[in-house]
Amino acid sequence: DNLLRRAACQEAQAFGNQLIPSSMPLKKATVFLNPAACKGKARNLFEKNAAPILHLSGLDVTVVKTDYEGQAKKLLELMENTDLIIIAGGDGTVQEVITGLLRRADEAVFSKIPIGFIPLGKTCTLSHTLYPESTNQVQHITNATLAILKGEMVPLDVLQIKGEKEQPVFAVTGLRWGSYRDAGVKVSKYWYLGPLKTKAAHFFSTFKEWPQKHQAALMYLGPTERPPEEPEEKPSRPPLYMRLYRRLWLYWSSPPKEIPQEVTPEDWEELKLSTIELSIATRNRQLDLTRTEDFMDICIEADTVSKGQFVNRGSQKMRDPHTCPEGSQCIQASRCILQLPEGTEGSFGIDNEEYEAMPVEVKLLPRKLRFFCDPRMREQMLHAAVQ
Repeated sequence: DNLLRRAACQEAQAFGNQLIPSSMPLKKATVFLNPAACKGKARNLFEKNAAPILHLSGLDVTVVKTDYEGQAKKLLELMENTDLIIIAGGDGTVQEVITGLLRRADEAVFSKIPIGFIPLGKTCTLSHTLYPESTNQVQHITNATLAILKGEMVPLDVLQIKGEKEQPVFAVTGLRWGSYRDAGVKVSKYWYLGPLKTKAAHFFSTFKEWPQKHQAALMYLGPTERPPEEPEEKPSRPPLYMRLYRRLWLYWSSPPKEIPQEVTPEDWEELKLSTIELSIATRNRQLDLTRTEDFMDICIEADTVSKGQFVNRGSQKMRDPHTCPEGSQCIQASRCILQLPEGTEGSFGIDNEEYEAMPVEVKLLPRKLRFFCDPRMREQMLHAAVQ
């Protein structure tokens, strides 16, 4: 582990040794660290493996430690200009930071700030997309920190989830509602059963009621076409006389204004559903940088599942929560409204964080945020797209 840390620090030192003009300020990086992540080990993991790399790289680093759940959202409202945002934690920390960021009044400007992710939490879904798999935790953390310095980025979709009264919540993975999620939350209660705890949690949840059905109504809009990429650098401004000439020419040659045509109403489709679990997920897990349509995946699982299938599938869902098993109805949508019957109890899992179940509107914000990723992963994505 020490050899890995030393090699990573030597690589970071090369970035720190680069000369910059005296008129150019140091790049500011704001780190949002959740010390409670990974059962309270996150602070130690960050200070041992990631902090030295960031300080050696020549960045002006500010570390903001969160003391309680929801604090990152409030801190983001007060955050001043920064060149990079770095999230050090797990899925919950990512969700809090992006929610705080996109709730700001000036989110159009702040959402363009590149984001780095250092996986320190118990569940780090994004790390599967951004970094290569690694069995060594130290190597995984140092790779992620070095990826921020290398500067390769990928655009990620975001889901905006809005209830009737609440402020919107934002997610980069997705929303889950159903029996597998409810059973998965209780797995840690059966810690004394060791490797059998996952199967036990799902098995005991079948005693509650069977078959477990979740009723709802779903309205949705189909995929939208992806607009062409905007150029990163704006072209230089032409001289004043050219701009005046062009404006006069446009004024004299423009035809009379036409009466605006009526906007065609949106084509909503409606569906009544009875399911054991419903999930709405972004395409960030199978990122395709060249696809021509933007959509989220809605998976409606059949409610005719035997108890044995439920226990086996539950174990698979713990490893990959958004798998869509055979016999499920899969829908591609850019926006949807989920209506729940009155008196519906239970909870949603939004990026593995628990929220009260209520009627919601889920809207896809395509390529909303830019995350740093390992250059090897970006190459793999582009290579797969070409094939």
